[in-house]
Amino acid sequence: MELKTLIGEAWSDYGLIDSGNGRKLERYGRFRFIRPEPQAMWAPATEDWRADGEFIPGSDEDGGGRWYYDKPVPAEGWPLHWKEVTFQSSCTPFRHLGFFPDMAPVWDFMRASTADKPEAEVMNLFGYTGVGTLGMSAAGARMVHVDASKKSVAQARANADLSGMGDRPIRWIVEDAAKFVAREVRRGRRYDGILLDPPKYGRGPDGEVWRLEEDLPGLIANCRQLLDADSRFLFLTVYAVRMSALAIGELLRQAFADLPGEVEAGELTVREEARGLLLPTAIWARWKR
Repeated sequence: MELKTLIGEAWSDYGLIDSGNGRKLERYGRFRFIRPEPQAMWAPATEDWRADGEFIPGSDEDGGGRWYYDKPVPAEGWPLHWKEVTFQSSCTPFRHLGFFPDMAPVWDFMRASTADKPEAEVMNLFGYTGVGTLGMSAAGARMVHVDASKKSVAQARANADLSGMGDRPIRWIVEDAAKFVAREVRRGRRYDGILLDPPKYGRGPDGEVWRLEEDLPGLIANCRQLLDADSRFLFLTVYAVRMSALAIGELLRQAFADLPGEVEAGELTVREEARGLLLPTAIWARWKR
């Protein structure tokens, strides 16, 4: 399987300004932030890394750390835009800023995949704060947004209101993703597309435990049962694990062997504004018809 690269380009409210020495400098609207980035092994393009805040990681390997600010940054967040979507960005305790900008080429792919099918039925598993869900909804899709975090789903619904999409056909589901998908299979439901952006480890609202390496194959098998020969895509992204794009590509290839279409896999990247370097952020695999 030949690996492909998906490239996230800068837009008006987001850009990767520079990267290097294990860090990255980004702009989020009117603010600039520095965050750790192990993949940025090279030297930065410039020494001018003035920023409003920086996330300093802890000494453990569990993702600890905290934000330090050189200038005032609104604790409640500030609005950003991606195409038709307006959403709230903020400095979270988990080092990110309330959405994942490197997912923009994935959102574009999903919109293109269903462009000729008005009111396509699409499910966003591990949907977080809903920027991808709202991007698809703006393009006409009927969405099912699933996340185990009540707080994340509440923020997604608030982002829908910010975007003027509060009355769009979106089902907001607070539930363990694997349990919800299994129930949809039992109901005989079908979808035109599914996006999965699972964490390495997580807990559902009722204490369910998610471990990526153990639970992903079963989830993919169930998602396959929700798609048919008329469906358009399944897109899987994987972050921060010792797993290969070839491995998840083969997982999808076997699961979708009986459907027409093709399976692709590769790396998700963001293009640096300073030099055009591609910073890898995740691996991905997709089935598309």
